[in-house]
Amino acid sequence: MAFIETKNLIKNYELGKTLVPALRGLDIAIEKGEYLCVAGPSGAGKSTFLNLVGLLDEATSGTIMFDGTDITSLSKKNYHRFRRGKISFIFQSFNLVPVLNARENIEFPLIIQKIDKAERDRRIDAITEEIGIRQWLHHKPDELSGGQRQRVAIARALVTKPEVIIADEPTANLDSVTGKAILDLLRRLNSEEQTTFIIASHDHSLIDGADRVIKIVDGLVAS
Repeated sequence: MAFIETKNLIKNYELGKTLVPALRGLDIAIEKGEYLCVAGPSGAGKSTFLNLVGLLDEATSGTIMFDGTDITSLSKKNYHRFRRGKISFIFQSFNLVPVLNARENIEFPLIIQKIDKAERDRRIDAITEEIGIRQWLHHKPDELSGGQRQRVAIARALVTKPEVIIADEPTANLDSVTGKAILDLLRRLNSEEQTTFIIASHDHSLIDGADRVIKIVDGLVAS
């Protein structure tokens, strides 16, 4: 059995009286530790797929199996608990809390998980040293460059030690040199930690370096 598997995944959005299909019956299987790129044109359903697999949204119908658990059948309470323990996100717009400095942004999900302070400090020290952002920890997001903010966002995603990291266009706001450094970092972390990565991107450097590429067109996997 695949680590993550979707069966006939359908997602419709209501715009007034119009029903807009975003996913039309998506079947995708992902192996544990895989570095997967989801490609396709804008509006094809890539971000919708990430949001459903990452439990940020609920499917209209179909199933999502996650390591043997049908997450589409979980209660609302267990839905959020399941996501907190297993999945982290790297967003295109970083989604850092502007009033918190870099260290506080990285620490925030650990506080939500009720990790004690000594363990929080140990994890933050380790991940910020690994990613090379120790010198920026007391800076707020608006005092950092795009590449620096992306590294903070990556540290925040990794510090909880998730089984899966989902990234939506992680290099879209970065210059080519910084983008390559970010991609090299993600690939190395995938190799060393065996974390499963699911990344939506138009970036050919990322697509070329993936273990596997799935192309979504009009809400379906393109053959």
